[in-house]
Amino acid sequence: VQLVESGGGSVQAGGSLRLSCAASGFSFDDYAIGWFRWAPGKAREGVGCFSSRDGTTEYGDSVKGRFTISTDTAKSTMFLQMSNLKFEDTAVYYCAVDWKGYYCQGLLSWNYYGQGTQVTVST
Repeated sequence: VQLVESGGGSVQAGGSLRLSCAASGFSFDDYAIGWFRWAPGKAREGVGCFSSRDGTTEYGDSVKGRFTISTDTAKSTMFLQMSNLKFEDTAVYYCAVDWKGYYCQGLLSWNYYGQGTQVTVST
């Protein structure tokens, strides 16, 4: 099993970035997948969760309306489109999977994740 994030970088406030997560070793149909982020000195923060079983997507309040999760099942890739980025979005972003099931069970119910990709937003 492997999760590999890419697409991070530096952007000015108000800009956009799209993160990618290439997955291998499991099917998106079998488990909930999503993103969380971790900034220095702060607790982990759930960004979003997607369940292909019921097609639902959940987002954290701080990113709702600005971030969108999508998937390309044929390529086993998940995306996080981030728009109207703010300074407080600066963090390492992790792609994650919940082995406990295929429905979202909160935004921090992850038990396996990738190495992360840094997103830095400047004012």
